[in-house]
This record gives sequence, C-alpha cells and structure tokens, in this order.
Amino acid sequence: MRSAQVSRDTLETRISVSLNLDGTGRSAFNTGVPFLEHMLDQVARHGMVDLDIQAKGDLHIDAHHTAEDLGITLGQAFARAIGDKKGIRRYGHAYVPLDEALSRVVMDLSGRPGLEFHVDFTRARIGDFDVDLFREFFQGFVNHAGVTLHVDCLRGVNAHHQAETVFKAFGRALRMAVEVDPRLGDAMPSTKGTL
Repeated sequence: MRSAQVSRDTLETRISVSLNLDGTGRSAFNTGVPFLEHMLDQVARHGMVDLDIQAKGDLHIDAHHTAEDLGITLGQAFARAIGDKKGIRRYGHAYVPLDEALSRVVMDLSGRPGLEFHVDFTRARIGDFDVDLFREFFQGFVNHAGVTLHVDCLRGVNAHHQAETVFKAFGRALRMAVEVDPRLGDAMPSTKGTL
C-alpha cells in the first residue's frame, strides 16, 4: 500500500501525519483548528485517502504556524507515500460546486513545487479561522510534496461554501492524479523518464 507516517517537531508545532493513498476515506484529527479539520475531512472523503493528523501548536498566538506546518507535514507524507510515481496518472483535475460556489483544482505530480491560488473569499474569517491561512497550508503542501497546484474559486458568495468547494476539488483532483493507470503498466508518466 502507498502509505507513510511523518512527524515534525519545531518550537512552534508538533505534528504527526499518517496517510494512506489507497484508503477508503477514513479520517481522524486532533489539531485544535476545527474548521481546518472540517476541510481536511473533505480531502479524505472525496480523495478516498485515509488521513490521521495529530497536532499541537502555538494556538495561543494564532493558527498560522499550525496551518502552515500541517501543509508541510502532509506534503512530506504525500511525497513518501507516492513513491517513484511509476504507473500513475500524474495529472488530476476537478470542478466542484456547492450551492452558489464553484471551484476548480488542477494538479500535476511533476516533482516541481508551484502554487497558483486564486480565491477571493467574501469575508476574512470563517468562524474564528483566518482564510489567509488556506494559502499558507497549500504553499506548505506543494513545497514539500513536489506538486504543481492551481486552485481557482470561480464564483461564490458564502465563504464557507467557497472553502469547501476548494478542498473537495483538491481531494477529487488528488484522487485522480494518484490513481494507477493500467495502460501505463510500470512506465513513468513523463518523457524525461523521471518525475
């Protein structure tokens, strides 16, 4: 199975991530950041990955370090779990609506980190969660997973709906990209012969 466990300890956070790319959508979280947990649950369920994340961060300051380091640690776990990338589809994309909101996520498991994040949230906070931290989460993920990721919220009025469509689309695109393509066999999905 394509799975990994990664721990990250800093003066700001202590995080452990367990990831199974061939899972059934099960998740367990204890991060102290409930809205981010709600979003990560969308990734697990719609990406059909099993995800267990435990984190203790300096939430007495704010959620910035926890959100960023969650992205970093999840990216590290993903890089380990995906392995040599032979036989995978490599590219993934998804459009996901939720009522009035619609988001598109496109990814390439290229080995090259890159983030284009275009989400104009209609408000700065969802509950007590600062929406700026979503970019920090995804930046940490792509930097350590070696993924090129384009995130676009095409429309939306409700900020909760905007965020949820982004994370559901991310999960669906991830599911597509990591899927084994039986036509590839053991081939590398790159003209370079490596990713």
